[in-house]
Amino acid sequence: MPRSAGTLSAGPRLTDYLSMGMLAKTVPLARVTSVLEELGRASQRKRELPAHVMVYYVIAMALYMSVSTREVLRCLLEGVSWLFGPHVSPRIACKSGISQARTRLGWEPMARLHDELVTPIATPKTKGAWYRGLQLVTLDGSTLAVPDTQVNREAFGKPGASRGEAGFPKVRFVSLVEAGTHVLFGSVLGPYAESEISLAHQVIGRLKEGMLCLADRNLYSFELWTKAKATGAHLCWRVKINMRLPVEKRLADGSYLSTLYPSEKDRRHRTNGCVVRVIEYWLEGIADAEPIYRLITTILDPDQAPASELASLYHERWEIENTLDEFKTHLRGGAMVVLRSKTPNLVRQEFFSMMLAHFAIRGLMHEAALGADLDPDRLSYTHAIRVVRRRLPLLAALPPWQVQAVP
Repeated sequence: MPRSAGTLSAGPRLTDYLSMGMLAKTVPLARVTSVLEELGRASQRKRELPAHVMVYYVIAMALYMSVSTREVLRCLLEGVSWLFGPHVSPRIACKSGISQARTRLGWEPMARLHDELVTPIATPKTKGAWYRGLQLVTLDGSTLAVPDTQVNREAFGKPGASRGEAGFPKVRFVSLVEAGTHVLFGSVLGPYAESEISLAHQVIGRLKEGMLCLADRNLYSFELWTKAKATGAHLCWRVKINMRLPVEKRLADGSYLSTLYPSEKDRRHRTNGCVVRVIEYWLEGIADAEPIYRLITTILDPDQAPASELASLYHERWEIENTLDEFKTHLRGGAMVVLRSKTPNLVRQEFFSMMLAHFAIRGLMHEAALGADLDPDRLSYTHAIRVVRRRLPLLAALPPWQVQAVP
């Protein structure tokens, strides 16, 4: 699918320039410089597009998915010119020069910045982020389409279709989502053929004590459950209704205790078991509702978390679908937009840049919600993107002498 060369408004309209102060607040220049030096990616000679400028540029690309690469660069650099006067006139590199600069930067600095900076941001005052003092997070995954090049096909693979293969290769990713703020964190990327459970094993270490993690039935495995439980976080996951969970002790709220086992042999010998509390319920008067829903949780005391509350709380996990829609559709500029990058390393770079851009927008929305004493869910994500794209560059992220080159 060819990408049209979209443009921003003609002429130096200030509201078209990126808010570099906002990007620098989310991704501090000092940390960018440190990461580049640690990974050996800092520019060693004078370049038109030094590495630290490219870090902000690839994040800006995620904010302007439907705009050409040169137009994004013009927007970024003309914002610097306005900040520091007409004597600063950075050159706009050609398309091949931008691609070469992205290749020099690589994906590892963006992944490192993502892992270090993208974390939960809810405060005790954040509405919708807590349940009885536990911080709510959700575990889930999705896919993204990438350009149909030979190297992308070999690295990521294509899903099957009714007639042969799908049109584009796809990547699969799994993330944790902070329920109150919709921040995606701990994200891991893999080929399409890799299962969500496999990727979740790499994500689950970001859980910690004081969290309550929700997950859908397709993510359950005994190994993943016990690994997640070992983090100290509480869990409330849906499991399949045909899973063997005999009633061992009925509790006052209608839930019951049962035991998970890693194998049938362990079940027969009652070894290596893990006690869970089981909650079974159904939804009356709801169209297309399933006959019965089954949850398992590490919270064994019904006084600490009544069954009715956990059943209601579990359905809050569908907020993650809204979050993934933000990331996959609104940030990208449309459901049919495929990622730009034609090589696997640049796909990885673009993915983590999109995560950083989403984090920046969600951070801005969280600040606004706290200031207005609102639930962040009440704010429009689409409107927030427009504000970020068109906000006046009030703060300088990059001094003009660093835009041209670094020593």
